[in-house]
Amino acid sequence: MGGDDERAGVGGGPGGSSLPVSRSFVVQLTVDTVPASRGFRGRVEHIESGRSRRFASLEDLGAFIGEVLEANQSREDV
Repeated sequence: MGGDDERAGVGGGPGGSSLPVSRSFVVQLTVDTVPASRGFRGRVEHIESGRSRRFASLEDLGAFIGEVLEANQSREDV
């Protein structure tokens, strides 16, 4: 139990996690997503804030993740 999480650096422990919750996302893909054709569609949710968005391409997915991380960085810089 939890072996994969420990190997991936999830869950904290001494020295903290290298995979913080503030940088964690859940990605759900639609049943018609075909990675070979780069036809990615689905929904992404930021774990910490609960913000979510549907996406119709890898570019949309990346844009959302970038927006969230940029907003978090701006908050941390204040």
